[in-house]
Amino acid sequence: MSSTHCFHCAEPMPADVQLLARVGASVHAVCCIGCQAAVEWIATLGLQEYYRLRDTPAGRAVPVDDYAAWDRPQVQRLHVRRHADGSAEACVLVEGLRCAACSWLIERALRDVPGVRDVGVNPAARRLRIEWSPNTISLSEILVRLARLGYVPHPINAEALDALGQREERAALKRLVVAGLGMMQSMMYAVALYAGAFEGMNSSTRDFFRWIGLLVTTPVMVYAAPVFFVGAWREWRTRQLGMDTPVALAIGLVYLASIFETLRGGSQVYFDSASMFVFLLLSGRYLEMHARHRAADVVDALARLQPALAQRHAASGALETVGVHELETGDTVVVAAGAAIPADGVLLSANCPVDESLLTGESASRERHAGETLIAGSIARSGPIQLRVVHIGAETVLSSIVRLATRAQQQRPHWAQLGDRFAARFVAGVLTLSLATACVWLLVDPSRAFAATLAVLVVSCPCAFALSAPTALTRAMAVLARQGVLVLKPDALEKLVRANHFVFDKTGTLTHNRLELVEVMVLSNRPVDACLRLAAQLEQANTHPIALAIRAATAASNSAQPAALRNVAGAGVEGEIDGHLYRLGRDSFAAALGQASTIGADDDVVLADSSGTLARFTFRETLRDDAMTTLAVLRRDGATVEILSGDSLTRVASLAVRLGVADYRARISPAAKLERLQALRGSGAIIAMVGDGVNDAPVLAGADVAIALGGGAQLAQSSADIVLAGDRLGALIDARTLALRTLRILRQNVYWAVGYNFILIPLAAMGWISPWFAAIGMSTSSLLVILNALRIAVPRKAVAATAPAAEIAATARSVPA
Repeated sequence: MSSTHCFHCAEPMPADVQLLARVGASVHAVCCIGCQAAVEWIATLGLQEYYRLRDTPAGRAVPVDDYAAWDRPQVQRLHVRRHADGSAEACVLVEGLRCAACSWLIERALRDVPGVRDVGVNPAARRLRIEWSPNTISLSEILVRLARLGYVPHPINAEALDALGQREERAALKRLVVAGLGMMQSMMYAVALYAGAFEGMNSSTRDFFRWIGLLVTTPVMVYAAPVFFVGAWREWRTRQLGMDTPVALAIGLVYLASIFETLRGGSQVYFDSASMFVFLLLSGRYLEMHARHRAADVVDALARLQPALAQRHAASGALETVGVHELETGDTVVVAAGAAIPADGVLLSANCPVDESLLTGESASRERHAGETLIAGSIARSGPIQLRVVHIGAETVLSSIVRLATRAQQQRPHWAQLGDRFAARFVAGVLTLSLATACVWLLVDPSRAFAATLAVLVVSCPCAFALSAPTALTRAMAVLARQGVLVLKPDALEKLVRANHFVFDKTGTLTHNRLELVEVMVLSNRPVDACLRLAAQLEQANTHPIALAIRAATAASNSAQPAALRNVAGAGVEGEIDGHLYRLGRDSFAAALGQASTIGADDDVVLADSSGTLARFTFRETLRDDAMTTLAVLRRDGATVEILSGDSLTRVASLAVRLGVADYRARISPAAKLERLQALRGSGAIIAMVGDGVNDAPVLAGADVAIALGGGAQLAQSSADIVLAGDRLGALIDARTLALRTLRILRQNVYWAVGYNFILIPLAAMGWISPWFAAIGMSTSSLLVILNALRIAVPRKAVAATAPAAEIAATARSVPA
C-alpha cells in the first residue's frame, strides 16, 4: 500500500497526519489513531496474516464506543439467549464485515479470548454469532475487542438491516452506472472507428478516437472493474481458483492490449469490448445479488416482526407506551387489531384470531382462546386484546427461530463443498485450454488468436457449479423457514429424501399433550350428565389434562366451588357437594370412600361417594389433526413407519390401531430405542426419527436425520437436524416434498452448467463465438442458475401433494450418500 493511503483502511492520508504502525519488522503509515490501534492490536494477537488474505481494505477504525449498554438486563432480554449450562448466545450485525479474510480475523481474534466458547461469522449476511460464559467475560468486553479490530457491532433490527442492505445496493448500483456510461461512450467512439475502417480514416483522427476511448474506459477499469481484480487476487493468494480469475484475466488482457495498440498505432483496439464485459458481468452480479437477497430474506423478515413499542397497563391502571425492552414478565399489555404481538404471553381476553403465518406456515388465522399462549411477532386480527407477558426478547419463539436459522446459514452443505472443489478444478482446466487455444491460433491464424483466447476465458462459467448448490439450498431453507420448518443442518434435506424408515415417538409427537373423554361408564342409578357435572365441579379449579377434558365434555356451566376441596398429589381430588363427600381420581383413592368396583381399565378415572363407585371415565390422548394423514402419505410413498414409546402397551397399541401402524413397541427405554435404531441401520434402513426435541434428544442423535417437533424451550435446546416449529406434523411432508424438488433443481443446475460449458467452450476455442457474445453467455448462465433456484416455492399444504413413491425412491437412489 502506498504511503499516500492508510495501510489499514486504504483511505487517503491526511496532509497533517504522520502516524506509523509497526507490523513485525515493517512500519506502515496509518491515517488516524483508531487505525493505528487496530493494526498494532492485530499484530499483537499474531494475526497479521489478515493483511495478506483480505480482498478489500478494512473499514476505517472509529474510536471504540462504550458498549456497557449491552450488559443492561433490558437490552440483553432482546438480544441474548441464556442456556441451561449457564452460557449465553447472541447474534449481532457487523458493519465493515466484507470478505472471507474479515471472517478469518474475527474468528481467530475472538476465539482465543478467555470465556468465549464459540464464534460463527457469516460475511454474506454480515452477522456474527457469539457464545460465551457470562461468569468469565461480559458481552460488552467482547464487543469492545471486536470494535478494536475496526468492526462495529449493531443489534439486529429493521433499521440496521435496511441500512446495510441499502449500502450494499448503492455500491453495486454505482459500479453498474459507471460501467454502463463508460460502455455507451466507448461504443459510440468504436462505431466511428469501425466506420473509418471501411470508409477510410486518416491516422490522426483514428488515434484521436482511440485516445478518447481510453479516456472513457479507464474510469470503468479503475472504479467498476476492481471487484473482479480483487476477487482474482484473493483466489490466487488463497490458492482457491474461482470465477473471478478468468474474468479478471480477460478484462485485464483486453484493456492492456488496447493500450498497447493505441501507443504503437496498431490495427485494432478493444476498449468497447472491455467496457461491455464489465457492464454485462456487473449486470449479472447485480441481478444475482437481488436473487440471493430474495432467497435468504426470510430470516431478515422474521427479525423485522418484533415491534419496537408496546402498550402496557401501568400500576395506576392507565395505558402507557413503552419500549419492548422495558417489559417485564407478568406485565399486562394491550394489542390493537392488526398490530404485532410484542412478547410471548398468555391470552387474557376471551378469544382472538391470530395470524402466525410467517412463524409457523399456517396461512389461515388461528382462533386462540383465553389461557392459550400467543407468539411474539404474530398479528392480532381482532382487538384490542390483553395478554400477560411470559417471555421477552431473546427468550421468545421468534428469537429462537431467527437464531437457529442464522446458525444454519453459517454451515457449508456437502453439495456446496463439492461445487467449490469442482469449480476450482474447472477454472484450472479453462486456463490451460486458453493457453492451448492461443498457441494453436498463433500457428494457424495469428490475427484470430487474441479474440479466440478471450472468448474461452469469458464464456467459461465456473459460477454455475459454485452457485448451484448454495443458492438452491439457501432458497429451500428460507422457504421452509417461512413454513415453520427450520433446517439446522443443510445436508439434512438430502437425508430426508433418502430416508425410508420413519420412527415416531408417541407422546407430544403423534399426540397432543391433552386428553379427550371417550367413555363414561355409569355404575349407579345416576344419569351420565349428573356424574359429569359432579366431576366437573370437583375439577373446576384444576388445569391438568384430565380436568380440562372433563370440563370440555360438560355442557352445563359449573356450580359453586365444592366445600372442603382437597387435592391429593398422585391420587385425585375430594370435596363436599350438597353435603355429600365425593372423590375423583385413582381407583384405590376413590374407592376408599365405599365399595370398590372391578369393572373397567386400570387407568380409568373413578368418581365415588360413600355408597361406592358412581362412574368410571375413560380417556385417550388427542391425535394431532394431521397425524393420520401424514403417516398414510409416508406409507404411500414407500416408507416404513414405526412407533417407539415408553408408554403402556395398551395405550401404544390403541394409538397404533387408530393410525394404521403395524410396527410399534411399548414400555421401551431410551437405551432400548437406540438399540432398535442401530438394528434398523444394520439392516440397511435410512432412518428419520421424529421426537419432541428435548426428551428424545439422545435417541434423535442415533438417527440418520433427526426431526424435532416443538416450540419455545424445545427450539432453543434441540440438537436435531430439522425442527418443526409449528403444530403441524404435516410440515414433515412439506419438507420432504420441497427437499425432493430442491435436489431435482440442483441436478438441473449441474446439468445446465455441464452442457453449457461443454458446448460453448469448444465453439469459443474454434473462434466461432466473439468475446462480447461470450460475456453475454457467461452472465446469462450464472443468472439462469439463480433464477432456477428461485423456482423452489412453498409446497401446497395438502399432504397429498407429495411426489409419487416411485419418484422419491428414484431420487433416493440417485443422491450420493
